[in-house]
Amino acid sequence: MSGTGERVTIKDVAARAGVSKGAVSLAFNHKPGVSEATRERIFAAARELGWAPSSTARSLSSKRVDIVGLALCRPARLLGLEPFYMDFISGIESVLAERSCSLLLRLVRDLDEEIALYQEWWRGRMIAGAILVDFREDDPRVPALRRLGMPAVAVGHPRLTGTFPAVWTDDASAVAEAVRYLAALGHRRVARVGGPADLGHSAIRTRAFADTVRELGLEEARQIATGFDEKEGARATRTLLLAADRPTAIVYDNDIMAVAGAGVAAEMGFTVPDDLSLLAWDDSQLCRITHPTLSAMSHDVHHFGAEVARVLFDVVNGVDTGGHQVPTPSLTPRGSTAPAPGA
Repeated sequence: MSGTGERVTIKDVAARAGVSKGAVSLAFNHKPGVSEATRERIFAAARELGWAPSSTARSLSSKRVDIVGLALCRPARLLGLEPFYMDFISGIESVLAERSCSLLLRLVRDLDEEIALYQEWWRGRMIAGAILVDFREDDPRVPALRRLGMPAVAVGHPRLTGTFPAVWTDDASAVAEAVRYLAALGHRRVARVGGPADLGHSAIRTRAFADTVRELGLEEARQIATGFDEKEGARATRTLLLAADRPTAIVYDNDIMAVAGAGVAAEMGFTVPDDLSLLAWDDSQLCRITHPTLSAMSHDVHHFGAEVARVLFDVVNGVDTGGHQVPTPSLTPRGSTAPAPGA
């Protein structure tokens, strides 16, 4: 204790150790965010000054470091229907539970609202870091949240995510595999029902699909952008099947739209897979209970979410990580694909 008679505060400890007050709080609460060397330096400074945190202070500080933020710019109804995000969030939660942490999930209307929300969460010390998803080309969140200094991990290809550590799948290679598989079955007219055109991963898939079709010498392919829900998937399928040069195979960007597409095909008198082959992205239970069962591009979405959470904890802990690519979705053939009619 200093000889001035003044009460020693956390600010004094931070100054002695050469760190921020937040770092002192993290160290004494045994939370991620400081290295072991820094933690020991903080403890040494506290011993020299005779300082210890109060139980109230510990309780207040723990609110920030025990919570991870995730904002989704998606309609609530779609989130409840889409198996991908349910599996993805369960993977995140599996890692958070190991560390006695929680997920703060909020649905937002647009990117401006999302940026404002993260600013509120971070400045209010409500979260330790964030998981950013659904990146756009030239995404405004990259510069805005980088200026904020908030630890974050980006779910998306590194060329979309700026300097944030990224975790991603190789969508381009997976799309190419799907098209090559259908071409090997003799399909010459292959179409795609994709997600929103402004999403970065949709753009990557669109380019890869067109490039592979051209490389294989198939007929020029039609691609329709949608909002990922079953109504738009059904509408897009109907449009494709009413065309004079209708496709003999359709690739869908998620399982919900593929199931809806199968329903439209049956309604219009087409038999799957004899008249029309269907292939879904994001294999799920939906693909396995539909009749016929849906061929799909499969990957372990639960594992994907868990990896994202692990990388975020590395970032919060100050570990230098560039993120990494998780296994590329691979083809799982099932009953909805067959050789092209007349092949």
